[in-house]
Amino acid sequence: MDTITLHKVNRLEGIIIPPPDKSISHRAIFFSSIANGKSYIHNFLNAADPISTINAFKELGVNIKEEKSIKDRNFLIVEGTGLFSLKKPNKVIDCGNSGTTIRLLTGLLSACPFHSVLTGDESLRGRPMSRVIKPLRRMHASIEDNEYPPVKIWGGGLSPIYYDMPIASAQVKTAIILAAMLTEGTTVIRQPIMSRDHTEQMLKAYGADISVEGLNISVTGATELHAVDITVPGDFSSAAFFICASQIIKGSEIRIINVGLNPTRTGLLNVLTKMGANIEKINENTKSGEQIGSLNCGCPDALKAVTIKEDQIPFLIDEFPIIAVLATQAEGTTTITGASELRVKESDRITAMATELTKMGADVEQLPDGMIIRGKTNLKGARVSSHNDHRIAMALSIAALVAEGDTLIEGKSAVDISFPEFYPTLERLIK
Repeated sequence: MDTITLHKVNRLEGIIIPPPDKSISHRAIFFSSIANGKSYIHNFLNAADPISTINAFKELGVNIKEEKSIKDRNFLIVEGTGLFSLKKPNKVIDCGNSGTTIRLLTGLLSACPFHSVLTGDESLRGRPMSRVIKPLRRMHASIEDNEYPPVKIWGGGLSPIYYDMPIASAQVKTAIILAAMLTEGTTVIRQPIMSRDHTEQMLKAYGADISVEGLNISVTGATELHAVDITVPGDFSSAAFFICASQIIKGSEIRIINVGLNPTRTGLLNVLTKMGANIEKINENTKSGEQIGSLNCGCPDALKAVTIKEDQIPFLIDEFPIIAVLATQAEGTTTITGASELRVKESDRITAMATELTKMGADVEQLPDGMIIRGKTNLKGARVSSHNDHRIAMALSIAALVAEGDTLIEGKSAVDISFPEFYPTLERLIK
């Protein structure tokens, strides 16, 4: 059965290297595939979602080879086709469970002069696409009017636009940027607030004509990209589960090394600081255009509740499930608002976390765009569900480590989406 039973532990101790960053791994395949020449990608995330992106580009005629060695287990060579030489796929492109794959491909393929169809698994076919399709249609993209996948695209003939984004979304802005890169003229995108900027940072390294001024992103199309040699840093969103575990399990000491510390990804650290966490950054430097470093994490005497508002959400969108667990162990009432985007992730993460933490005895109240969590709570073991969402599975696993009694988690294999080694890593840290 696809279940795992966990129970309360005494402490966590050890050193971990988090898996490669999922967002950067996706983008490395996208940008390398449309660059000229061979790009070398080191420390690629060999997990289900990025593999969906690899398979998609193979369908589009890109030669992607995996090379393995003792020194670099996840090393890819991508032979880019250039901006305008992707091939018409021979079949429907299956994006699996990957929202990043389908949304970014929708942008890219809307500018390619052929017909294509994108679909995914049952979960992905329930995720909305209109937020991507609407701005692309303003660029004169021909995309069938479906709220949900499959997405049918008749590509080519786009025009540049000025687009004022109604919500902050790294996926949406990247989809528009990809379409703009294959379009003559300059497209300007204005963000309501800053979101993850991996796309902007990485494209500069590939030679794109892209500039950022405040909240405005300008992209001038038809500028060829050149191949790069890139090393993917450790995924902060995956490390977040162990960072938070170290803060609620007494006596824990964990060092996380070579993790990405891009400021648009590490909003969790700001939240933890306000809660009174014990975390120290060390060995900070820059590699392949991304900030990386290590974190020393130890359990503080106590945590206090915080208020998280809409302007903070883009910087910790993937960390919401583990923040909810953290809040159950903090003194006072934690309030999270402005997070309606969480209802259309791999699962409805607001409902999922409220439902499952309530089973474990937490005092949780759902809001339309967030939740209220009253702590501190003595959690109890229960039978809970991952809702086939990797981040829900991992968050509930951490909750189980502080709960009295056994917790049985259904759908544990969801972790394979982003962190296949999550459970072996967790087992190694338990003392």
